[in-house]
Amino acid sequence: MERLKNFISKAYIFIILLFLYAPIAVLIVSSFNDSKSRVVWGGFTLRWYRGVFESDQIMDALFTTMIISLSASLIATVLGVMAAIGISAMKKRSYKAVMAVNNIPMVNADIVIGISLMLWFIKFMPLGFMSVLLAHITFDVPYVILSVMPKLQQMNVSVYEAARDLGANAVYAFFKVVLPQLYGGILSGFFLAFTISMDDFVVTYFTKGAGVDTLSTLIYGELKKGIKPEMYALSTIIFALVLIVLIVVNIYSGKEERAVIDH
Repeated sequence: MERLKNFISKAYIFIILLFLYAPIAVLIVSSFNDSKSRVVWGGFTLRWYRGVFESDQIMDALFTTMIISLSASLIATVLGVMAAIGISAMKKRSYKAVMAVNNIPMVNADIVIGISLMLWFIKFMPLGFMSVLLAHITFDVPYVILSVMPKLQQMNVSVYEAARDLGANAVYAFFKVVLPQLYGGILSGFFLAFTISMDDFVVTYFTKGAGVDTLSTLIYGELKKGIKPEMYALSTIIFALVLIVLIVVNIYSGKEERAVIDH
């Protein structure tokens, strides 16, 4: 009976992983297919990868996407950490109320956020690069707060108080005592914000204006004409880079945890 349960649980996990990664595997294979058809194998080729770097349209969209995602993630991480520290110092009733408000953008429909931000920006500024950046910062901040808050709750406040008693000023104690304890949450919040910004389409579509294209809006615009194989190659490159970053971060985090245990 125990063996049957183990088999069923492993089979279930395998099926879930298959549904998650089978489409990505098809995408990767298609990026090396010399034929534009997804069902006919035309031989191995790298020309779609060359096409990615030769296409000004794709490179401009990629550059815009990376700039917006990195800038929004960095700014949202700073704002989110500051907000999380402030919220954690609130009384219980105020804390619950603010956290409930913070969770609204995460459960709200993207189209509602996109249209509301578009109407807001139209009143004060032309739609363009800056409106997209501000929109991404707006919906990234709640995710950073949610990532940092558990670390703040686990933090030993007496360590900060001890540093202050030993003569450290507030700024020094924050950067040398508090911030290192929040490192894991900050890193998770940054990568989560970056991933959401890279992936976002709806909010970007409603706030971008004319002349600004990210990868998601560029691909959507090409749906009417048919997706170019170069997009398969670009998606494969992005997937490979994200995978490498995750591996490096996990290895680095594992080394830090072992160092803490050793000490």
